[in-house]
Amino acid sequence: MLTVDIDSNSGFCAGVIRAIGKAEEFLKEGKADKLYSLGAIVHNDAELTRLVDKGLVTIDKEDLDEMVDACGETLLIRAHGEPPTTYQQAEKLGFKIIDCTCPVVLQLQKEIHQTYHQICEEGRGQIIIFGKPGHAEVLGLVGQTDGNAIVIESPAMLEQAVSDGIIGLDVPTHIFSQTTKSPDEYSRVCARLEEMMAAECELSIERFKGRGLLVVHDTICSQVAKRHERLSKFALEHDVIIFVSGKSSSNGKVLCDLCKSLNIRTYHIDLVSEIKREWFRADDKVGVCGATSTPKWLLEEAAKHILELNKYVPAWEEKFNN
Repeated sequence: MLTVDIDSNSGFCAGVIRAIGKAEEFLKEGKADKLYSLGAIVHNDAELTRLVDKGLVTIDKEDLDEMVDACGETLLIRAHGEPPTTYQQAEKLGFKIIDCTCPVVLQLQKEIHQTYHQICEEGRGQIIIFGKPGHAEVLGLVGQTDGNAIVIESPAMLEQAVSDGIIGLDVPTHIFSQTTKSPDEYSRVCARLEEMMAAECELSIERFKGRGLLVVHDTICSQVAKRHERLSKFALEHDVIIFVSGKSSSNGKVLCDLCKSLNIRTYHIDLVSEIKREWFRADDKVGVCGATSTPKWLLEEAAKHILELNKYVPAWEEKFNN
């Protein structure tokens, strides 16, 4: 008999919960009939539609650039954070700001900002950010360095940056990670960078470690790091994995790829309607999980839909109604 489990560790992270909560609170209080959000508050179309119905209006950087006067409207800065220049621009336009930058991201921004000014004072050094180029959080992090940080997302990008002379192997280096990246991938990139810098200095890894030329900052969100470990176990425990997240979610791609690496029968969906009956066998143990941008209610809808497709509705109806 087919069964369906929902991963208890999936769903919104604390930063997204906080941002959505503040948006709902503002709109519920009736202070205005709309609230502007700079960028999608969450990378999930179903949740965005729900919030749009409440009065949330998503704008992008281009919209901000074209504005002349915000007329006292309110702008929400989402959990990803923004570079300092965005705050200056928004305030100049006359926006009231609700800053929902995730506390973990905010701490990382401050750490990078302080490190950059230390490097400027010393007159030598470089900052590398392991993250997705162009990602909102990464743009905010790069903004703390006046645009001077080097962004890489893989060992291949690291090798290319070194080959092109963008990254110097004999320069004091600080490396940070985007908070939602894979801990294993970050470790691999850091290990390769250390190996290359040690070779450049003609030192063994052990002797190089004592030189202080490379500082690896532990900046991946602990909640995200734990989710990787738990999700790996969840993927191995089930015959089929239905991974629910917006296709534009960086965290969703990382976590879905993790599931696929462990369970070949992993399917990535954005909407419940994308689920297909032919993905399942009569005795499958199905696991439903998602990204930090996936609402619990959508995971529950996906689970119910799978059971409806397989004609096991009654057992779940009672569970979801409680």
